[in-house]
Amino acid sequence: MTFDTLPSIIATALSERGYTDLTPVQAAVVETQAQGRDLIVSARTGSGKTVAFGLALADALLAECRNVPLVERPLALVIAPTRELALQVSRELGWLYAGAGLRIATCVGGMDPSKERRALRAGPAIVVGTPGRLRDHLERGALDLSGLIGVVLDEADEMLDMGFRDDLEEILDAAPTTRRTLLFSATMPRPIVALAERYQTNALRLSLTSEDRGHGDIAYQAITVAPNEIEAAVVNLLRFHEAETAILFCATRDNVRHLHAILQERGFGVVALSGEHSQSERNQALQALRDRRVRVCVATDVAARGIDLPTLSLVVHVEIPRDAETLQHRSGRTGRAGKKGTAAIIVPYNRRKRVESMLRGAKIAAEWLETPSPEQIRAKDRERLMAALRAPSEFDDEDRSLAAELMAQRSAEDIAAALVQAHRAALPQPEELIAQTPEARDAAKAQRHRAGFEDTVWFRIAIGRRQNAEPRWILPLLCRRGHITRNEIGAIKVGQTETHFQVPRAIADRFADALRRTASSEDEQDAILIEASSEGPRAAAREIRREKRNDRPERVQPRAKGKAHGKGGGVRSFDGKLPSKRHRPRQPS
Repeated sequence: MTFDTLPSIIATALSERGYTDLTPVQAAVVETQAQGRDLIVSARTGSGKTVAFGLALADALLAECRNVPLVERPLALVIAPTRELALQVSRELGWLYAGAGLRIATCVGGMDPSKERRALRAGPAIVVGTPGRLRDHLERGALDLSGLIGVVLDEADEMLDMGFRDDLEEILDAAPTTRRTLLFSATMPRPIVALAERYQTNALRLSLTSEDRGHGDIAYQAITVAPNEIEAAVVNLLRFHEAETAILFCATRDNVRHLHAILQERGFGVVALSGEHSQSERNQALQALRDRRVRVCVATDVAARGIDLPTLSLVVHVEIPRDAETLQHRSGRTGRAGKKGTAAIIVPYNRRKRVESMLRGAKIAAEWLETPSPEQIRAKDRERLMAALRAPSEFDDEDRSLAAELMAQRSAEDIAAALVQAHRAALPQPEELIAQTPEARDAAKAQRHRAGFEDTVWFRIAIGRRQNAEPRWILPLLCRRGHITRNEIGAIKVGQTETHFQVPRAIADRFADALRRTASSEDEQDAILIEASSEGPRAAAREIRREKRNDRPERVQPRAKGKAHGKGGGVRSFDGKLPSKRHRPRQPS
């Protein structure tokens, strides 16, 4: 589709921005049938919705302004659920309407309200804001909605989920009834339908969500790790992909803070984004990512909606999302506007079933992989370095002069080696993880009967198959809690509710002391009971079998033929009660 049907100012802005064609949602809102009507638009994350509602209002806005940048009252109002999304919308509409000189005022929580009031008095044609702040300006008389020709509700489902229904209703009630109402929502739950029925007239429904829920541009990966090697897995994923920009999602502020510190210590350029940061700090963090001064952002779900980073190609779910919708919205930060992206879910071994269920529910086909090894990372580094060095470059006279001086003093091989060394020195080192390859498992089997394990002590850990316990993630836990190496742990026997393992008697006391010192109720893993076992796994197995026999119900035995019968001819059990129907003898027909 060409831009011939669009106002020339808008067409020029799109061309200068690099647009060669409109996305499906953008094309849909400018069709003849959609012009001048209320719209209900369902489109996936990253489909170009912000530009879409800018295009939908373009004709009316430009006609009202008549090339006059200042207006007496705002003509368009855009309501977004979060500060980040509102600021993103302002930037997008800013370049779209730059040629017309239209002013845009942004009103969000965390910013100076007095500055916002001055901006509202300066004649903006478009006002973008969050529900709470817009309502505050409305009630204080700073925001005049009487001149609106269009209202946009972006991510309407999210705003209702966040409890902004009263704010939205007050704002919409204050707007003229003749305005257009454009409602953009990823889903259409009942509250959204009710809102549309109340505030829209003869609305046109545009559904542009595909059956695959927009996963076509996102490659999903499920990375299996031991529970205590999650941070190491994050480091290796970042190093393996070397994404231009990456977002790591954590569940809590504390976890964001912790992971941010770890990555800083490892040498990554990283910023944090969570609810504890002020609006100014958030803006600085996002700007650092856009300017490519840093490449990694550690965030809570506050960043899961609305943030648009054109260079973002990697999303890592450090902690498993609470549901499929959260998974989708987090992952939707990448794979936007036709670009390819990767969404990696770090899956502890004991949480695999939950993730598999979530992926099935979301209809996502994920590739299950092991964490990239240091060898794989170094191979990728080699490929990237060779590609960078072979790429065409332009050198000035000073560069060539310095090169000639170096060539006179060192051999070409030495200079190339120094270049490679300098490149590698700037890269964070990958982490060594316990290998889970078939070769590694074979090697482990060969070491089962090794020196030092002639005299051993059995210990037990209070998790078993019912908790999805496996040696591959129990082993790192034991090493961390007991301050020993994997070579100092012998046989591991996983039972139903507990797991037994061997430790050489020579280090048993030191191991037990470390277990007591590292036990803590504040952490899920550190709270797991690990203690010496005097009898070992066989005695535990015998006890389980004994309990099963004791819990087995007694078999009902019928009396001999001709003995006492109850009513209806049923044979009574020894306690005088009738057996169940399936045990009753068939009655003659």
